[in-house]
Amino acid sequence: MVGDGAWEFVDDRGRRTGAPERPERIVGYARSAATLWDFGLRPCGLFGSQHDGARPDPVKTGAIPPGEVAYFGSGGSLDETALREARPQLVVGVVYDDDALYGLPAETARRLESDLPTVALRVGGGRSLPAILDRFRDLAVALGADPAAAPPAAAPERLTAAESTLQQAARDHPGLRILALSGDGGDSVHLARPDAWPDLRHLADQGADLLDPGAGAGKSWRSTDWDAAVELRPDVILHDVRGNASGAAELDSIPQWRQLLDGAHGRTVAWNPEAPCSPGAYADFLEAVATGING
Repeated sequence: MVGDGAWEFVDDRGRRTGAPERPERIVGYARSAATLWDFGLRPCGLFGSQHDGARPDPVKTGAIPPGEVAYFGSGGSLDETALREARPQLVVGVVYDDDALYGLPAETARRLESDLPTVALRVGGGRSLPAILDRFRDLAVALGADPAAAPPAAAPERLTAAESTLQQAARDHPGLRILALSGDGGDSVHLARPDAWPDLRHLADQGADLLDPGAGAGKSWRSTDWDAAVELRPDVILHDVRGNASGAAELDSIPQWRQLLDGAHGRTVAWNPEAPCSPGAYADFLEAVATGING
């Protein structure tokens, strides 16, 4: 923020974005828009990634009521004309290990960043979860969110309490092994590498025992067959619930998934790798993991 009514913000790429006044019409990547919503702000539009479809993934859009915020499409199918017609004063995206806006083709991102004020916050494995949450809070405050009147989803006390709950569960049940995965049909599954995911690392920081899926191609995932997942013999399973992952009906049709459930005595937890970056969203997740550990 700068004086005389002007506004500016330095994003996680070190890029300074300015405007004559604080932006009010904001378009964001689904995860970003959902985060701002949790802080009491109201984006005017959102877009998805190459993994999304013609409708927004409700898992990624969090507490935003269906149809409440305009959806401009996803990835290479983004409707740039509709997005521009919404007259956004700011576009909020995310970046992972490089500086490219996630979820958009490079040329699309280049056009948007050339024409519209844009900020991007880093959510990749190199960042801790607390650092990610702090940066989204910084942005929300810069955009007018009032920490003193924060909605429950933005209250840091909820996350602190959930951390204590998870720590106690881990102490009460030492040695329970947790596997995070994303189903990809009956023939393959993606097993998460805990060090590549800030939320999984945060579970480990609270004392939870995350399974490493072992050697194989892939930085964030080990992409393999379901038999490899069964061989790891997890006690608790975190399963990706985004729209691009195998859903409940498909999972139930996979024999190895049923084997995993039997071995874990049914202890499964819904996992959203792109949850809103708000304390409340992650408090919900940590509480669910604690419940899974407690059985």
